[in-house]
Amino acid sequence: MSLLKVENLVSYIGLFTILHGINMEIQAGEAVGILGRNGAGKTTFLRTVMGLVKTRSGVIELDGQSLVGKPPHKISQMGIALCPEDYGVFDELSISENLALAKHKDDTATQDRITYVLDLFPDLKLAYKRPARTLSGGQRQMLSVGRSLVNETQLILIDEPSKGLAPIVIEKMALALKEISKKSTILLVEQNFNMALAVTDRYYIIDEGRTVHNGIMQELANDKELQHRHLGL
Repeated sequence: MSLLKVENLVSYIGLFTILHGINMEIQAGEAVGILGRNGAGKTTFLRTVMGLVKTRSGVIELDGQSLVGKPPHKISQMGIALCPEDYGVFDELSISENLALAKHKDDTATQDRITYVLDLFPDLKLAYKRPARTLSGGQRQMLSVGRSLVNETQLILIDEPSKGLAPIVIEKMALALKEISKKSTILLVEQNFNMALAVTDRYYIIDEGRTVHNGIMQELANDKELQHRHLGL
């Protein structure tokens, strides 16, 4: 059984249908890239899985359980975490408080995961008591990813983690995500093809709200014509 199964997914924002037919299967332990041009529907797809955008029709299942119609907090409790494009951190709270606020439980296992986050991102350990508003863009992205690791999570949805970051920070983030992928299933939306290639093993391409292609990342890296046709590279 797939960890995440999506069939014929149609979703809308207001009067506008954004997703017109998404089909996808993600196995536990995979790191999968969601690729496509700007405006293709990638972010809307992640937000629909998380329950933040309404599903008009279709199937979304996590480990055989339907997510359709469930509110975001219930989906979070079922084991999905979202790292949004705009970081989703609380500016006036410290790193410590941001991580504490993300907790579902206050137990030893949760504290061990917070320790793992601080070991994974030493910048966060150094600035542990500082307000999030004082952090750099890269550090805020680290905190966003770190918040998704606080609880026992089956699937992490990560939206454009390289956006606006300097090349050296992107490299650090790619290494961290690769490390995370050893323990967690990752679904990564990413415009930076090199970062997607460094982190993920398989891909789905979304175009105009539909999945139009999928396969192995390394094969896509060698297929310049496919990159040009669907990604504009």
